[in-house]
Amino acid sequence: MLVSIIMPTYNCGSFIGKSIESVLKQTLKDWELLIVDDCSTDNTEAVVREYAIQHKQIHYIRLTCNSGVANARTEGIRKARGQYVAFLDSDDIWLPQKLEKQIKFMQDNKISFSCTGYECMNELGESLHYAFIPPKEITYEKCILLSNPIGNLTVIYNQNILGKFEVPSIRKRNDFALWLQILKKTDKCYGMQDILGVYRMGRRGSISYNKLSQLRYHWKLYHDIEKHSMVRSALEILCWILVKGTKFGLKK
Repeated sequence: MLVSIIMPTYNCGSFIGKSIESVLKQTLKDWELLIVDDCSTDNTEAVVREYAIQHKQIHYIRLTCNSGVANARTEGIRKARGQYVAFLDSDDIWLPQKLEKQIKFMQDNKISFSCTGYECMNELGESLHYAFIPPKEITYEKCILLSNPIGNLTVIYNQNILGKFEVPSIRKRNDFALWLQILKKTDKCYGMQDILGVYRMGRRGSISYNKLSQLRYHWKLYHDIEKHSMVRSALEILCWILVKGTKFGLKK
């Protein structure tokens, strides 16, 4: 197995079909899709099981209790069998050559952790006519300074080299927390400048909808999980505010 794709989901029945279809359309075919359902109460399970019946590469995992997206991602990582682990949320989509191009980029350059650029769309799937392009090299310190320039839907890491990870169990910013964990085991995340995915912005009810509510989660990440001092944590939160205000990395 070359690639394991981790897709946590919760009450995403209206969007998850398009996310799954974008995986099925990948030009690279050696993958498994692990969909980890955090106890959805809508039709998510029915939608996923229909795909799983038709495609043996799709595996549906339903958690026994609602415990948050961090735990869902961790469960997916635990079960991942591929050399590479990729992440795709259940309301985002990939472009067809995403896996093929990114895996080739990693293999050609002997890279164990990479991300790419991505476009942005609204809740209805309409283009917002801008994209996010990551820096070409992202260290641990740079990841914090730029307040996580790594898009979750764009990440692939080599678990044969870096191993498995447990996603820090915070409700928001847990993807950011995971990248920091990975960056403690490898020196850099390498950013492809290609746009290979589409991120759904501002979905009501999604974890990332209210940006202001993330402030306390940033404090928990920097101070409680990363064990930074109070002064350093405060400065890092200031960096987050400045980056969000300047919209660093966004290209019209």
